[in-house]
Amino acid sequence: MSYPDQVPARRPAAVGLAAAVLLLMAAGAVASAVAALLVLGGTVGRFRSAAAGTSAGAAEVDDVVLLLRGATIASAVVTVLVGVVLVGLAAGLLAGRPGARVAAWVVCGLGALFGCCAVAALVGQRAVPLRLSAGDRSAAELLGLVGDAYPEFWLAANAALSVGQALGYLVVAALLVSPSASAWFRRRHPAPAPTAAPHHPPR
Repeated sequence: MSYPDQVPARRPAAVGLAAAVLLLMAAGAVASAVAALLVLGGTVGRFRSAAAGTSAGAAEVDDVVLLLRGATIASAVVTVLVGVVLVGLAAGLLAGRPGARVAAWVVCGLGALFGCCAVAALVGQRAVPLRLSAGDRSAAELLGLVGDAYPEFWLAANAALSVGQALGYLVVAALLVSPSASAWFRRRHPAPAPTAAPHHPPR
């Protein structure tokens, strides 16, 4: 006798692949955070060298450097936390927890949205020049030098990573919608064990 609503004994390939994609994305997120911290020193050095030829004062340059360091470190911390969340989701999926599946869908939706926004921001940073008033000319010069201070590959690498992350989220969401994944995460409600009638010894 077969039970179509019973959870499969073996984990479906779709669930294992979704977990593997999440782990790969987590590794990419951590690698991206580490790379951002590694290139920070060289970026600051190139920025200071380029800023020496502008009309900005030393205090203004220091303010931009402080902002650059703070933004990079904060972004790295958030990226590592996202990687930790992805690892936790992958573990929950492999364990067959229905809550992990729902959480993965939420994270995938937000991740795909933020990935598209990151790509748009990176493209807009190069395509649309910063326009400030004449009084803020020195600030405009400094902010324009920040993007040029990064390594040449940095913009392309970040755009590719953002696109890859967005596609990864879409792949995970699609895998978790498959019928085999739905059966794996379906909660079972076992029937109560039959109770035996009370036995009365003969008199």
